[in-house]
Amino acid sequence: MPARSRSSVLNAPTSSLILPSSPLSRRRVLQGSAGLGAISALGGLTACGSGSGSASGEVTLGSNRGDEVPRKAEDAVIAAFEEQSGATISANVLDNETFQENFNSYLQGDPDDVFTWFAGFRARFFDDQGFTGDLTNVWETIGSGYSDAFKTASTNGEKQIFVPFYNYPWAVFYRTDVFDEKGYTVPTTLEEFEELCKQIQSDGLVPVALGDKDGWPAMGTFDILNMRINGYDFHIDLLAGNQKWDGPEVRDVFDTWAKLLPYHQENPNGRTWQEAAASLQTGEAAMYVLGLFVGEQFEEADRANLDFFTFPEIDSAIGSGDIDAPIDGYMMRANPQNEEGAKAWLEFVGSAAAQDIFIATNPNSIAAHKDADTSGYTPLQLKAQELISSATGIAQFLDRDTNPDFVSTIVIPTLQSFLDNPDDIDTVVSDLQTGKERIFTE
Repeated sequence: MPARSRSSVLNAPTSSLILPSSPLSRRRVLQGSAGLGAISALGGLTACGSGSGSASGEVTLGSNRGDEVPRKAEDAVIAAFEEQSGATISANVLDNETFQENFNSYLQGDPDDVFTWFAGFRARFFDDQGFTGDLTNVWETIGSGYSDAFKTASTNGEKQIFVPFYNYPWAVFYRTDVFDEKGYTVPTTLEEFEELCKQIQSDGLVPVALGDKDGWPAMGTFDILNMRINGYDFHIDLLAGNQKWDGPEVRDVFDTWAKLLPYHQENPNGRTWQEAAASLQTGEAAMYVLGLFVGEQFEEADRANLDFFTFPEIDSAIGSGDIDAPIDGYMMRANPQNEEGAKAWLEFVGSAAAQDIFIATNPNSIAAHKDADTSGYTPLQLKAQELISSATGIAQFLDRDTNPDFVSTIVIPTLQSFLDNPDDIDTVVSDLQTGKERIFTE
């Protein structure tokens, strides 16, 4: 497939197109893992060329699956779709951080026919602005394959706007060989967790890996502490703008977090999540609060040493049943260039077969479709699936459950400031509340 022009296809202001450095900044062409379909990996999220207007033409895809393992997995799905449909997928691929940072400008320009995104509030937020398409008729085809919970997360008002592809739980990941060698025991309460951290430190290891250079990983720690201390309903209400960020409940979260930070890697704002994962992989760090995708950073042969436990109970009246388990999938732009082809792609990725292809290459997620083949799941995947199915409350993740402007302009810099200076909690909660009052009333 010939290279496509990337000239003046985005209509957003020029200033919004200045991108941060990215490991995918060099233009290159990747072959799909099945040898079909050329994938363009670009250093900025811009729109692909227009399609032919038919299912047999070109469907343009904006994708955040820039890391090696999910990239190969999506390539395999693309190859299967192209072989089955006769259509061509022309993909514009970025690393996840760059994709998210530029997503608003991307949608305001001339976006691709379909694109990767996230369920729940973040899908509804952009649909409310008129940027995304109605997928209700797609759901008439794929709906029987999803639970009511997945459908609810994909719905805005009376219409469906999102196709779930996979999800994954956040938990405390650790190396079983390190735990076995040192005689560590999985904790079930916060007190036991703190005692374990002290023991790990005394053995010369870092108890908990942490890398927040990209701004989002620390949100997972806030989420789980808030759900453990204040419960799921309070957490969701807080992110919806219905609770105070400077009240005693949130202050308690930061007080607890500040007591745990000495057990984390120092200078987390200078470290990416992948670098933090490397310290877990090498055994320098014993644990890591992250999503199941941490397995992407492990060699296949070494992945058998990876295990997890849900973050321990803090309040026995609340328990430890609430988790983050974000849903990733696909959306369609409003008025796509190739609507028939776009919907054909969405029906395909909404099938068990397509999700089986993806998971076979990237066994670090759980297929969303209820009929997906789990016979080849690793023990870690089966455990993750059980954790999700038994959860008492499932949140999407802080930056997916609240206003994205609040996240980008207030939450990220404030949490990073807290990680640098956990002693000034008064300023942290005050800044969060002031930002919430401003953004949620605009």
